[in-house]
This record gives sequence, structure tokens and C-alpha cells, in this order.
Amino acid sequence: MAQGHADDNEPRNLPAVPDAANLESDIIDGLVVDDPPALPTGPPRAVHVVRIVVQHEHAKRAGRHLAYIPLGAAVVTKRLWDSRTTARYERMFRAAEAAGNHEAALEWEKRLAEFRKDRHARRVDMVQVPVQVLLVLPKLALGLFLVLAAFGTLLAIAARHIGEVAVPFEVAARVAELVAIVLSVSWGPVVLALPWISVGALWHIGRGYANAGSGWLAAKKADDADTGVIVTADTIVLALQNLQIPALRKAFKEGWKPTFHTLPVRDGRGYTTVYSLPLGVTAAMIADQRPVLARNVHRSEIEVWPSDAERAGTGPAGTVATWIADTGVLSKPAPEYPLLHEGAADVFKGVPGGVSPRGDEITIPVVGNNTVCGGQMGQGKSNACRVIMLGCALDPLAELDVFVFANNGDFDAYRPRLARYVKGIEDDAIAAAVQRLHELYAEVGRREARLADLGAKKVTRQLAQDHPDMRPVVALFSECHELFSHPEYGPIAADLATRTAKRARKTAITLLFDTQSSRKEAIPPKLVELVSVNACFYVKTWRSNDGFLGDGSFAAGIRATELRPGRDRGTSLITGVSEAQFELLRWYFVEVDDDTGFDAAADVIARAVAAMAPGTRAGASAAAAVEARDLLGDLADVLGPERVKLRDAIGLLRKHAPTWPPYQRMTAVKLGGALKSEGVKIVNVSGVQCLDPPELHRVLAERADS
Repeated sequence: MAQGHADDNEPRNLPAVPDAANLESDIIDGLVVDDPPALPTGPPRAVHVVRIVVQHEHAKRAGRHLAYIPLGAAVVTKRLWDSRTTARYERMFRAAEAAGNHEAALEWEKRLAEFRKDRHARRVDMVQVPVQVLLVLPKLALGLFLVLAAFGTLLAIAARHIGEVAVPFEVAARVAELVAIVLSVSWGPVVLALPWISVGALWHIGRGYANAGSGWLAAKKADDADTGVIVTADTIVLALQNLQIPALRKAFKEGWKPTFHTLPVRDGRGYTTVYSLPLGVTAAMIADQRPVLARNVHRSEIEVWPSDAERAGTGPAGTVATWIADTGVLSKPAPEYPLLHEGAADVFKGVPGGVSPRGDEITIPVVGNNTVCGGQMGQGKSNACRVIMLGCALDPLAELDVFVFANNGDFDAYRPRLARYVKGIEDDAIAAAVQRLHELYAEVGRREARLADLGAKKVTRQLAQDHPDMRPVVALFSECHELFSHPEYGPIAADLATRTAKRARKTAITLLFDTQSSRKEAIPPKLVELVSVNACFYVKTWRSNDGFLGDGSFAAGIRATELRPGRDRGTSLITGVSEAQFELLRWYFVEVDDDTGFDAAADVIARAVAAMAPGTRAGASAAAAVEARDLLGDLADVLGPERVKLRDAIGLLRKHAPTWPPYQRMTAVKLGGALKSEGVKIVNVSGVQCLDPPELHRVLAERADS
């Protein structure tokens, strides 16, 4: 076939590769794929478009806002249902019952009964009110007609034309016509706008409800494993399994299970239980883990109190007694002081102190007991003493002494009922307290002899009524650290208070002390050991805790360190007031206002003074004066004609004036110095200082002549 003349219909033999001149220098790599799928048509394409539109951000926002409308309708419906039915009250009642909060359950049951009563009254009114309105309408119409007729008559008389009588009726008709026109004009727009207003209101309610119940402002629903409102044996076991005690965790892994000597049962406003511990685990270890144990049973730390059951007398050795309060019960204030408006007290039976978390009233024993209140400043010690002394004041037989070693007015309102009232931080106040301790110690001895004469073993109420000299005596020494830490009077006061506390139990003489510190210079440990009622408010250290509550209290789980300063003001751990090892006591509060001077105790004291029995001493009008003594005069009274050694003269002085503190702390050196300052010469006989009575009388005579 000639080149250039070939027929176009004939096949051609084309080269496989073009001329070298036409080759491209770049080589393109690629992958051969199938043809792209065709776009869906018909219904599948519509579904695809709808999916894209629905998943768009603006579409989601619009859908969310549309959903607010039915949500708002549901909220309004639920609110209307709750307001018209007992559903809300029954729901709250069941929740309180499930939580074991019987007080709240009773309160909601009471509200439910009141709601049903009010609802019945409303339903009766719905039937009776329309009937009453229909009966009143004719009277209203007649009254309106008479009023209009009267106005018309007056107008007719004034205008001297009978036609003026109809003017008031015409005016009333015009007003009715205008009202009808306004209603007819506005009715249509209102009817048209009302659905949209309703939709907007529902949208607003639904949006507010959704935003309030979602996001970071709302707490998430608790896990199923994180529920422990009702305390059961399983709750206790689960809580123990998650304590960080190696020996306890090892015991659980080896298959140990606690034995419940007392299954969790309701105990007042909480639960009590006693359970065993494995080998190597003590009650003190459980008490050390109290914050974790409290979290594991879904309580705050102060609402869980584990202690040694054997020491508390509630279980055998090796067991733990745990009391778990209802949630929030300890945050509630104590009830009103029960004797605030009426009633009397009996110090032989005890006086009201406060309430326990169980809701039981705690009585503070007085006669036959002594009390120490300790803790940090501002936690309620003074109020506790005010409560105790107020109860004692309401006993017609009790004689009360108050010594406050501070310049405050905590007991000013009590003055009319007190036999002695001394306050201040000066040496005179300290000396007066020491003198009173001397008198009380001497009174203990006198009463012991008196009881022997009467053939009685102890002072009873009947005996105190029959014999005024045996009336019960209650002496309070507030802020006693100022007394016992005094460099001169402190040792004497500590010795007298201790000796009195040892012997006074059967003689109806009671000592009360409150202080901020448990150190030995603030309150003698030997005195705290003799005290039977120990109240400890919040303290910082275990040493202070054991100093007020007794050695070993912290290890046994009796820990005032766990109280929350400020928040638990007015709450103390107290021992000796019940059969329990300790009580968590919320003291009654006797209201006082430092700004206005108001003191709720004043009215109670007035009532107490009016009820006093004849022979009971009271009415401390001023601070008790310390007896003034003349050293030379006392020596002249006790010395005979013979020369006497100074140390023997001191013994004679102490016997002559046993309540005079300077004689109790006097030494031969101090006596010699005092005599020399008065001009009395001391004789030294064989190295022993002596006093000649003639020399003493010479100085006294010179002093009398001058």
C-alpha cells in the first residue's frame, strides 16, 4: 500500500511508540480505578439529602429549640399535677422513708394531711361559691339600679326636667357599649396571638428546665455502687473492704468475713452496729480510718463514730461499735432550752444539758459528780457552764458560787441567784477563790461529821430539805487556767480542789471547771482523773483530747479533734452522762447578745429567785471580799509566853486561819522577813530562828501608841 494514498477504510499499522521527538520527559504514575458510582436517584437520594440536613449544626440547634416546647409542656403538666394532687408529698415521703429519716417522713406525712384537708375545702368552695354568686347577682343588679335612679332623680331636680332621670342609665349604657367595642376589636388579635404566646412560654420553661438539669452545674447521677443512704450489713462490709488497712485487706482476700454481734439497726437519728475484726486489726486502726469509713458509708466525717465496743460495754473484746448518723442531722441546732419558760430542776437527779444525735435529751449529773469543760476558745464552753448553772439555779435548795477569772459578763444575769460571785483576773479574785476552796474543804469535813451524827451515808434531797446546813453547793471556777497557773496561789488551789473532789461525793458539794488548755499548769491532771463528767469541745491535738477526756480516749475513738471548729460550735464529746462510752452532745443555747445586753437567762433567774426555799443563800451583790488579817495580831493570839521557833509559829498560824492563803504558802524565811519589816527582832538560837513573845508585844504596843 502506497503511503499517502491509502484508503481511509483500510486498517492502519500505527507505531506503538511515537517518534522520539514527540516523547514527554515526565512520567506520571497513577492507579486505574473503576468509574465513580453514580449519584443516587429517587428515594435513596432524598434520604441522603435529609441525613445531611439533619446532621447540620443549625438543624440540630433548631431541633433542640423545638424540643423545648414539648419539654415545657411536660414540665407545666407535671407542676399542675403536683399542685392539684398528692403526688409531690407522697414522693417526698417515700424518699425520706427510704433514707431512714423518720423525722422528715413524719413532717411530710403531716403536710400531706394538711394538703388533703385544704384541697377538700377548695372543692367544697367550687360548688358553693357559684351558687352564692348567683344568689347575690339580683341584689347587686337591684342595688346598681337604685344608685343610678338616685343619681337621675338628683339630676332631674337640679335641671327641673324629668328627662334627666334617664341620664345615668344612658351613661352606663355608653360605657357598656365602649367596653363591648374594645373587646370585639381586641378579641381577634388576642385569640390569634394566644397560641404563639403559649408556645413561647412553653419554650421558655422547657429551655430553663433543660439548662438547669444539664451541664457542669448539675451533679451527675450516682453510680449504683455509690448508694448508701440506708445502712445495712452489706454497706458495712463494703466500707471495710475499701479501708487502707493492710491486715484488714489481707483478711478479706483470704476469705474472712466480719461477724455482726449487732446488725445495723435504727438508733435514734442514725444506725448502730457492732462487728468483729480480724487478727492484727484493732478498733484504734478503724478509728484512724474514720474519714475513709465515713466516705464509704456516704456520710460526712463527723457523722460516723467507731469506737472500741469492749471498752464501751456494747460488745466482746475485738469488736468495734459504730454509730452512723442520718445525713445532715448533726448540722441541725439543738432545741430550745426546756426550762426557759417554766419548770424546775433537781440537782440530785441532774439538770438538762442538751440532746444527742439520736434525739435523746442528755441530763448532766450534778450532786455526787464533778465536771470539767475544755476546748478551744469560742466553741461553747461558757455556754455549757451557763446551761448547767441555770439548771442548778432552778433547784430551790441549791447554793451557787461562781468565780470567773476574766472580765466578761457571762454570769452577770445570774447574780441575784448566786451566793458568791467573783470575776476578774486580779490577785484579789484569785485569793477569793482559794479562800472559798479552803472553806469548801473544811465544809466537807463538817458535813461528814454531821452525816455521822444523823446516821446517814450521804446527803439526799429529803435530808437537805430538813437540814438547811446540808443544802447542795455547786461551785463553778470558769477560765480556771488563770487560777491554777498563778505563781503563788496556783499550787494551793490545785491541792485544795483535788482534796475536795476526792471527799465531796457524798456531801452534796460539786465543783465545776472550764478551761482552754489541758496542760498541767492550766488544770491539774490529778484533778481531771477524779472528775466523773468530762466535756471536750473542739481541740487540735490528741494530747488535749486525752487531757480532757482521759488517757487512751483518742486511741479508743473518742476524738474531739474530729469536731469542726466553728461549724460544730456548741457540740462536745462528753463522758459520764449515760451508759454509753461517750455521747456527742449538742448543748442547749441560752441566748445572749453582747451588743444589746440581752440575756435570756435573766427571766429564768428571776423565776428561780422567786421559787427559792427558805434558808438557801443567794443575792451576791458584789464580789466577795478577801478577809484581811494582821500577821502580828494573829501571832499574838497563838503564841504563849515561851520562845517559839519560826517554823512552829507557821503551824500555829495555819491552824488559826486555815483559809488564809498567805499562811498556807508561808515558810520560815518568809515569816522572818515579814517580822523584820515590821520591826520585830528575830533571835538565832543554835542556828534556828526563833521569836520571843515579849518582843512581839513590844512592837504591837509601839504601833498602838503611834
